[in-house]
Amino acid sequence: MNIVILLGAPGSGKGTIASNLAAENTNLKHVSSGDLLRGAVAKGTAAGVEAKAYMEKGSLVPDALIAEMIKDVIAETEGDVTMLLDGFPRNVAQAEILEKTQAPIKSVVLVDVPDEIIAERISGRRSCPECKAGYHVKALPPKVEGVCDKCGAALVIRKDDNPDTVKDRLVVYHNETEPLIAFYEAKGLLKRIDGNQEPQKNAEAFKAAM
Repeated sequence: MNIVILLGAPGSGKGTIASNLAAENTNLKHVSSGDLLRGAVAKGTAAGVEAKAYMEKGSLVPDALIAEMIKDVIAETEGDVTMLLDGFPRNVAQAEILEKTQAPIKSVVLVDVPDEIIAERISGRRSCPECKAGYHVKALPPKVEGVCDKCGAALVIRKDDNPDTVKDRLVVYHNETEPLIAFYEAKGLLKRIDGNQEPQKNAEAFKAAM
């Protein structure tokens, strides 16, 4: 088992790249921090029960607790599998915790996209509150503006996709997550790809960087 860590701002497309590749290749396992939390809570693991208490209060789950969940996933992953870690580590403290697990990190891939492109991507998202279908005003517009193609419901902008929220998320990324770039660069593990390409080219660049 090996680990490939994905870095990139919210909206960089790293999660889409990882989930698509994992769907095509059984030797790849996409593990996002959100799925990790939901999975641990659903399974009722010790870490999941503890994390649920933080989540219900609207508090951030502590780094050490997230690391326990990662350890659980690593322990249950057998064979010739490459785990694509998406959203963890989120900061240098989490990276140092991950190192202590002695999990074999194969590479760290940074999906690099300028902030202005990120802002345009995220703020253009629209979602259906009924059937959960997703759209984008430029990249994937509905047939009728503001109306879901599938169920006819009025499309909405999620709170996370509000322009002001996007700015705040980018500030958090630059302050907390960006130092990981220097951390892994110093270890000779970091590889950069241009995330502002067509999806297929992004996927090919990612596979080459892995």
